[in-house]
Amino acid sequence: MSELDPQQVDGLTDLDPEAFRAALHAVADVMADYAARVESYPVFPPIEPGSLAALFPAAPPEGPAPIQQILDDYRTLIEPNATHWGHPGFMAYFATPASAAGILGEMLMASLGQNTMLWRTSPIGTELEAVVVGWLRQGLGLPPEFDGFVTDTASMSSLIALAGARDAAGFTSAGYGVAGADTEALGRPRVYASAEAHSSIERACMTLGLGRAGYVAIPTDEAFALRPDALAAAIEADITAGRRPIAVVATIGTTSSTSIDPVAAIADVAAAHRLWLHVDAAYGGAVALLPERRGPFEGWERADSIVVNPHKWLFAPLDASLLLTRRMEALRAAFSLAPEYLRTIDRSTPVRDINEHTPVLGRRFRALKLWLMLRWFGLEGFRRRIAHHMELAQALAGWVDAEPDFERLAPVPFSTVCLRYRPRALAGHETEPEIAARLDDLNARLMDAVNRTGEVFLSHTRLDGRFTIRVALGHLRGEERHVALAWDLLRHEAAALG
Repeated sequence: MSELDPQQVDGLTDLDPEAFRAALHAVADVMADYAARVESYPVFPPIEPGSLAALFPAAPPEGPAPIQQILDDYRTLIEPNATHWGHPGFMAYFATPASAAGILGEMLMASLGQNTMLWRTSPIGTELEAVVVGWLRQGLGLPPEFDGFVTDTASMSSLIALAGARDAAGFTSAGYGVAGADTEALGRPRVYASAEAHSSIERACMTLGLGRAGYVAIPTDEAFALRPDALAAAIEADITAGRRPIAVVATIGTTSSTSIDPVAAIADVAAAHRLWLHVDAAYGGAVALLPERRGPFEGWERADSIVVNPHKWLFAPLDASLLLTRRMEALRAAFSLAPEYLRTIDRSTPVRDINEHTPVLGRRFRALKLWLMLRWFGLEGFRRRIAHHMELAQALAGWVDAEPDFERLAPVPFSTVCLRYRPRALAGHETEPEIAARLDDLNARLMDAVNRTGEVFLSHTRLDGRFTIRVALGHLRGEERHVALAWDLLRHEAAALG
């Protein structure tokens, strides 16, 4: 392993199976060692932007290197300088910790090397994807009229869904583009979402030719959930002004605070105006695996499309996003293009070519890792872990509520706690401009101090204009001791700030 393989010296093919086996064992050791020592690393490395490129040669290597030398460099150059999403102290964003089962699935995906763009390029990839989508749909408690497929991220899933909404509303773009639509007759298209909705929705409007002017942010209530009355008023105002409402996006688990929009009430408004309803449950959707926790999901079965990300709370390695829809034909109408070289002409049975429902042709065999994970965890295994993470979040919320020098700034419906340091001496004065600015500064410094310990990694947002520290739990390897450590660090560093 410390010498070059003959194929590297003068070969014209690949490693032979035994050399490949040895290389796999070496890589497997590196992977297992990393899992064993990940907590020894700072969650976020103590480096500054632009400091890493100089560690590597400026020119590409002309000759090959032995695999052991490459892995040694990986250990010294790559691992220490990564943000360790696999560290249980990673609480900055919704966790995407790659489970062992998911990593094994990724390895098998790479080994088979399937491109699932067509049925004939991967019969098992195409048909297993339909099976896995069906399994997840059942696990989430959604009715059988939902079909779907797996994309890379929620950004792509939402873009595809809104493309279907755009074309279903008459802004058919495949021929002359949105610019060629008769907007004089149709009115300018409008898409509505909460002011707390993910930025990917506005980006989708930009990408799909609807423009940022076509995106309408609807005010939220005190729990940061979309107000249905404000939604109805905005739609009525646009109709009066000659604009054309085409879609509404409801979010179950917003990024900033994990707030939950009232989906049933939003569905009523959407139905009254015959608008496409898209539900962004990229983060929170996993909770629907627990039947007793489905109360906040009431109404999502009426959606035209739904996105849930298995690479968030279902522990799949990035990337894997589940797009479910009751209107597959609308997605196909938005994207279908089948040149002669992509047509299947040697089968009498109709084929399912998912590429006709998306803007991309090449597709990874993501269903394989999801299949392996579903087999390894079972729905019960997912449920047990998700419930545990929600219990940890409630414990942290209770600690915050009991501490006079801290305050919680949002409800905790899932597994993220939004808080800030607010010295008790400042209680009642928070809205005074000077005090508000001071609190923002204190909390920015507090978060930085905690992150620089390397023990945990937190992130921030703004809620009602207030600098807010987010503690996002849901890590597969996270335990109560990690949550307690984060809370101890917050209190200790806050006391040091004075």
